[in-house]
Amino acid sequence: MLGAFGVGKTSLVARYVHGIFSEKYQTTVGVKIDKKIVTVNGQEVSLVLWDLYGEDQFQRVQPFYLRGSSGYLLVADGTRPDTLEAAQSLHARAQEVLGPVPFILLLNKHDLPWQVSEAQLDQLRAKGWEVRYTSAKTGEAVEDAFNTLAGRMLEQQST
Repeated sequence: MLGAFGVGKTSLVARYVHGIFSEKYQTTVGVKIDKKIVTVNGQEVSLVLWDLYGEDQFQRVQPFYLRGSSGYLLVADGTRPDTLEAAQSLHARAQEVLGPVPFILLLNKHDLPWQVSEAQLDQLRAKGWEVRYTSAKTGEAVEDAFNTLAGRMLEQQST
């Protein structure tokens, strides 16, 4: 899970792994690791989810947290356009460390009034990015996003 500070990475993981959402904000310090076993394309997969601290002007995600990852979810907050820029920067660094592993951009907080323009997203889609709208609060598209990424990681490992 990569994204700027306060985009909802921890809430998305909590929704996916535990089926819960809390209005109480909790800052991630360092990394929080969760695990979920799922069946994807008929195969049991153990996902180890690294919820990394949010990046801001004072701290950057360190490359050693990325090494060994088979894929990642970039998370941006649809109510804060600047978090989309942070996601693009994080993506570039992740690609430097990991190479071309599967990823999906999640535009979170889809239950709130939107500030990110479709034109910005269309530019990313033109580069081959998959963009999904999610809401950790309502659960919208959360499970599907994680499971899709898991399926793509399996496909890449088998090629």
